[in-house]
Amino acid sequence: MVTQTTTDYRIKGETGEWEVVIGLEVHAQVTSNAKLFSGAATAFGAEPNTQVSLIDAAMPGMLPVPNRECIRQAVRTGMAIDAQINRWSRFDRKNYFYADLPQGYQISQLYHPLVGEGALTIDADEKAGIAEPKRIGIERIHVEQDAGKLMHDQHPSMSYVDLNRSGIALMEIVSRPDMRSPAEAGAYLSKLRSILRYVGSCDGNMDQGSMRADVNVSVRKPGSELGTRTETKNVNSVRFVMQAIEQEARRQVEVLESGGKIVQETRLFDPDKGETRSMRSKEDAHDYRYFPDPDLLPLELDEDFLTECRNSLPELPDAKRARYEGLGITPYNAAVLTAEVETARWFDALLGAGAKPVQASNWVAAELFGALNRLGRDITDSPVSPVQAAGLLALVADGTLSGSLSKQVFEIMLETGQDAAVIVEERGLKQTSDTGAIEAVIAEVLAKNPGQLEQYRGGKEALFGFFVGQTMKAMGGKANPAVVNDLLKKALAG
Repeated sequence: MVTQTTTDYRIKGETGEWEVVIGLEVHAQVTSNAKLFSGAATAFGAEPNTQVSLIDAAMPGMLPVPNRECIRQAVRTGMAIDAQINRWSRFDRKNYFYADLPQGYQISQLYHPLVGEGALTIDADEKAGIAEPKRIGIERIHVEQDAGKLMHDQHPSMSYVDLNRSGIALMEIVSRPDMRSPAEAGAYLSKLRSILRYVGSCDGNMDQGSMRADVNVSVRKPGSELGTRTETKNVNSVRFVMQAIEQEARRQVEVLESGGKIVQETRLFDPDKGETRSMRSKEDAHDYRYFPDPDLLPLELDEDFLTECRNSLPELPDAKRARYEGLGITPYNAAVLTAEVETARWFDALLGAGAKPVQASNWVAAELFGALNRLGRDITDSPVSPVQAAGLLALVADGTLSGSLSKQVFEIMLETGQDAAVIVEERGLKQTSDTGAIEAVIAEVLAKNPGQLEQYRGGKEALFGFFVGQTMKAMGGKANPAVVNDLLKKALAG
């Protein structure tokens, strides 16, 4: 069983509690129109082997040339996590043989990576068992080329090789083993994905394979030395990463408590069965016979390049969240609005169109998100633009629309694409504060409900809401609620 409080996460076995130690190696495909060392395209979904250059196919005599944009994006990513940027770095050859690796080696960086140590901070989430913000160390980011893809479902007895991914630029972002629960790992991966998307260095589409995680897990008795770790390869969703950690940790505890030993190995996660299973023994660095790539000169970054990278960074999630909170927006709403870069851009456009921050944040979190969820759309495909939303909120702020009327107008905007002001004018949905008209309706409501009136005046004050509702209903929701409340109090006291 698992015991978890707001301060720890433990697996309870027959011999007591076990601590889980987790590190992630995230492979993020660099946003670039061309591959790391060739001019071949990188678009997702192309027909097999249609985006392959002679370099990607390892034809004799073909020499790699580094793609400046790929290096730039990796440097910008390092800056976004406050990491050390190494002005001098080098490419190495990682030697192994596999059908989807035509060269017989992968060009990577082991000894001198482009980006050194950095960190990111995950937020507190008591529901998930994260009691307070926690800093997760990042050991390095190195740039490497991706392998191709084996296709096993094309023929009953043969596998095919698609080299479209061969040579695509990857950033391998290696964390320290600082995470202690599936929730912390999920929060780290989500935060990292958010930063990459803000920076624009990776689209973060895990379902398409452009971001995936190798999950390193070990268990130990609290306070003891680190145990032997396993690596579960290529997990492609935050939810699956969390599931893989829990299942692998449970498996290791069962092995150890039955008298066995954990083998350093590579495993895979089967989401259908909810389990990890062994693939092969885990190699050490010396097994790959790393050596400097003789076809590539070291990378040397000058100050002008670094300055350009630094100046190109956008406002990042934590800074944007702090800015929103400084505008009076609740921490919860600020977190929701900054979780995805598209949402933050939409909200910034809404503020830029004149919407008031607190009113706008509440409306987006409740009304807009609710409508988009119902329609099965995301915010980039919203039927209502930020400028149109600002127009709607302005009509609420100046008293033209009540809360209930604004909901009606918003639904019509979703259906027609019209501006709120046009809908209000054409359909006569303007809120009224005409005291004479409201008083007349109140008199009718009281006359029609003598029993409730007698109960209210006899002390059943909860019926006040009943009279408000009846009045608003009789006026088609167009009465100003504040005026209704004031006039009702006077009439009921009469």
